[in-house]
Amino acid sequence: MHDATPSSQAPPAADVTERLGYRLKRAAAALRGAMDRALREYGLTVPQYACLELLDQRPGLSNAELARGTFVTRQSMNVVLRGLQEAGLISRPATTDRGRALPAHLTEEGHRRLASARSAVYAIDQRMTDAVPEQRLAELLADLDNMAAALDG
Repeated sequence: MHDATPSSQAPPAADVTERLGYRLKRAAAALRGAMDRALREYGLTVPQYACLELLDQRPGLSNAELARGTFVTRQSMNVVLRGLQEAGLISRPATTDRGRALPAHLTEEGHRRLASARSAVYAIDQRMTDAVPEQRLAELLADLDNMAAALDG
């Protein structure tokens, strides 16, 4: 039996939509929808865009590293990478010297497509940022990091 003190439990919500987790999920769904709509114009999905961003910052990442960085499974990342490779946006060697990891790199077209899509995604991020009073933004970001840390592991 779990022994929890009243101070360690959140009070029951009369309305689930008042719970923190629900509000976070609602914000995440709104972000995903806005990004889906914006990226469609560039022929990209959200995971593809995230993968291109990561490869721009850290060329040569492996499938597993990209999967962790974009919050998808390795199997899903295989599909993402295959689609990006078929579209000519990334290149990967057919084989590698070090184990099974096939490092990925942006092609020139990948850099161009990312640069085009980036402004639309950054505009969405700015709309969210503008919705938070400037004096509270740093605290909100720290709170989000603390929430993630509280649930990791």
